[in-house]
Amino acid sequence: MSPVICFGQQPCGFFPRRFLVSKIRTARRLQAELGGEMVFFCHDSDHDSRETQTILRDRRTGVAVPLNFTFENKLQRKFSPLFLKRVPAGWRDRTARQLPVYVDEPWVEAFRTNPANTVADFCLEMYRRMGLLDGVRVVRSSDPAIRRTACDVTDFFVDVPYQGEIVRARPAAGALRLHEGGNAFVDLPLTDFTKEQVSPTRDTRLVWMQSVVHCTHYVAGLGEQAYLHPEEAPGVIFLPRDTIDRSDEAFT
Repeated sequence: MSPVICFGQQPCGFFPRRFLVSKIRTARRLQAELGGEMVFFCHDSDHDSRETQTILRDRRTGVAVPLNFTFENKLQRKFSPLFLKRVPAGWRDRTARQLPVYVDEPWVEAFRTNPANTVADFCLEMYRRMGLLDGVRVVRSSDPAIRRTACDVTDFFVDVPYQGEIVRARPAAGALRLHEGGNAFVDLPLTDFTKEQVSPTRDTRLVWMQSVVHCTHYVAGLGEQAYLHPEEAPGVIFLPRDTIDRSDEAFT
């Protein structure tokens, strides 16, 4: 069987965080040694807007500055999946005007001319423009065809309409639940749904992903190593990503 070298990550900034670049470099090194293909399992069904925070350093002062997308409304920011959070009119140009302080002109232009209209698409297009995904097959957890193919899991989220948006709710206590924070929840009626609306939780993501990707090797980040259960994917060789400095900052 030809090796399938996989790494997974949510879209993690319009310039990717350095830990994602480390995963990509580790996968490329393995492919050079073993052959086979590289697969990026892009979990763009996640809804946490904090995932796309982009930490850049001012090239004059060295100060780290966090930037992020803005969102059309509070509901979308808090609960819509990343593949459906829309890029508001004006955000691209306003942010592009700030970028020369942080990055070289080619990356400013790549950002300014990025045509994507959703957060996940925008991030992926930037990663492609930076050459990071050359030779990499991207599998997106939002893809209806992937969702139909994936195995059933007992813990999952469901994309459902709510107040004019699509939100990512978790079945619990006979309802579809939105977590407001702390002990606060909004419960939506439990309605019928299809596999095309379902995406995994953190704890079921590995099994769900593997039922589609069938990887032989998986490059795990430091956070993943704390909660992954390798016994759930027998036959897969798990490897830690290579070390990289300032791992949470943007790669530019």
